Amino acid sequence: MKKSLILSLITLIIVLLLSHCTRREGDWDDIIQLSTKTAEFNAIGDSVIITTNGNWWWINGISLDDSVRLNFEGVNVLSDQYKIDSDSYVVERRDPNTLFIKLDANPKKTLRILKIFLEAGDYFDAVTITQKFQ
Repeated sequence: MKKSLILSLITLIIVLLLSHCTRREGDWDDIIQLSTKTAEFNAIGDSVIITTNGNWWWINGISLDDSVRLNFEGVNVLSDQYKIDSDSYVVERRDPNTLFIKLDANPKKTLRILKIFLEAGDYFDAVTITQKFQ
């Protein structure tokens, strides 16, 4: 009887411990906390300022339709201020909590999708801009 009670108590303790460990190792909470993750731009060009509550993040990639850019030569994405220019867009980290995004006019006859991929340690997020066409 005593052995059975001890075994039951140990089993109960193990079950309770395991049930409270629902978070997998490596999972991070949203430490960027974007003010918005999407925006819709008009066809003639537009811009948006997105704020963050977290300040320890960086841009790790940008895609415009089928073109993906992962290398930002001459840009230190770990700094608090930088600008990434292309022929069609400007993505600028103005300070630790401000992301500015600008798209030129959409010359295509289809929607244009710009995605800015953000990273903060093991947490990943993205901002998606959809631009109308004329």
